[in-house]
Amino acid sequence: MKLTVFFDEPYWVGVVEVESGGKVMAGKHTFGAEPSLQQVWEFVLQELPALVERLSVGVTANKAPRKAVNPKRLARLATRETRSRGVSSASQEAMRLELEKRKQERSRLGKEQREALAARKREIAVRKAKAKHRGR
Repeated sequence: MKLTVFFDEPYWVGVVEVESGGKVMAGKHTFGAEPSLQQVWEFVLQELPALVERLSVGVTANKAPRKAVNPKRLARLATRETRSRGVSSASQEAMRLELEKRKQERSRLGKEQREALAARKREIAVRKAKAKHRGR
C-alpha cells in the first residue's frame, strides 16, 4: 500500500494505491489545505481503512520481479520516490474505473427513484379518477 500526498491546484490530495493479487486499486482523498503530519497520520488511522474497503475495481499491474537491492541504492530510490510527484498510470486507470463504476451506480439509483416517483404519481392519479366517479 502506498499513500502519495501532493498539491493538485487548488487542494492537497492524497492518493492511496493498494496492490494485491497482481492488481492495483487506487482511491483519492482531498485534504483541502496543506495537511500537517498529524492530519495525515489521523487520516491513515481513521479514514484510510474505510477508503480501502470501498475500492473494488482494479487494473492488472505489470511489475518486474524484485531482486535483492543494495541498501544504498534502496535509500536513493526511496529519496527519489518521495521527491517525485504524481501518481502512476496504473493507479490513474484504477481511479478512473472506480469513478465510472460509481457514476453508473448513481445513474441506476437515480433512474430507480424517478421510476418509483412516476409510479407513485400514476397511482395517485388513478385513485383520484376513481374517487371522482365513485359518487355517480
